[in-house]
Amino acid sequence: MTGIYGKLASLWRPRPPVLRPNRIGDAAECARLHRESFRHGWSVEDFQRFSIDKQTLGHVAHPHGQSSLHGAIFSRMAADEAEILTIMVAKAARNQGLGRQLLMRHLAELASLGTHHLFLEVEAGNKPALALYQRFYFRQVGERPGYYAGADGKKSSALLLRCDFH
Repeated sequence: MTGIYGKLASLWRPRPPVLRPNRIGDAAECARLHRESFRHGWSVEDFQRFSIDKQTLGHVAHPHGQSSLHGAIFSRMAADEAEILTIMVAKAARNQGLGRQLLMRHLAELASLGTHHLFLEVEAGNKPALALYQRFYFRQVGERPGYYAGADGKKSSALLLRCDFH
């Protein structure tokens, strides 16, 4: 579009989300988001512990002008390695690139802190998550058969993935 219509259309484009480090005050929102995203959600106390643990790195995302979180990611670091503990995106914000943005920001900070290897675990049938991790060059290094129990009682494998930063 050109002219006035193009200028007006640009005013209606949504602003990118705010990505920032996690704070202890985010614990309740993180617990809410985790319950929405996973069958066994973590508690407010879990996220409070992550916020004060010097070995845990967390990032959260929320829309401009809103306090409710739409996404979060947490990793635990040890020496030159880290493990993603969880990454979650609100149902209403999925398939819009927020997981990719969170992961990109998180990886950049982990690299700046000296991380060489990053690990995570993902359910074998979680195709959206697997596609995201493949875009960031994670590769499978192991499998835990029957690790996850579905709502229907069926078991599925956990895939262990690794990303090397060098």
